[in-house]
Amino acid sequence: MAIINTVIKPFKATAFHNGQFTPVSDESLKGKWSIVFFYPADFTFVCPTELGDLADVYSEFQKLGVEVYSVSTDTHFTHKAWHDASDTIAKIQYPMIGDPTGTITRNFDVMIEEEGLALRGTFVINPEGEIKVAEIHDLGIGRDAKELLRKVQAAQYVASHPGEVCPAKWTPGESTLKPSLDLVGKI
Repeated sequence: MAIINTVIKPFKATAFHNGQFTPVSDESLKGKWSIVFFYPADFTFVCPTELGDLADVYSEFQKLGVEVYSVSTDTHFTHKAWHDASDTIAKIQYPMIGDPTGTITRNFDVMIEEEGLALRGTFVINPEGEIKVAEIHDLGIGRDAKELLRKVQAAQYVASHPGEVCPAKWTPGESTLKPSLDLVGKI
């Protein structure tokens, strides 16, 4: 079953956020745009490059009213230890959710069962809790936070402009399309 336009499944977890352990649930994601950003494990190789990249662009997501949640199958205690040990991870201001039971990871269908780790899954969720963007990468392929920012901008634009769609490489301020019979065969 395709995950796009489905509502996120219920979960409860603990995140390391701003030096504290805080509860997070599916309800925490509703009412605003959210990104759920799965990565395999703390203290690894590609993961800190991605999480640091997200940290560098986090203020841009915040300006759009978007909260970022990173998730791995590590515990929130491990997230704190990594945050304290790594200059790259110390930059993170978004919640780092621990999912040691794998509930959230399985909810988003990114669990590697044999390893107990998550694939690199990225999900953009609208304020109603519906998944609007889903992207899953193999473990060796890192993601780009600026491209994710562009996808969020496009998702927000489409949500606020019914009847319009964003073409490839669209960025804010560029022309959109209004699908109609008149456009068929003319693009």
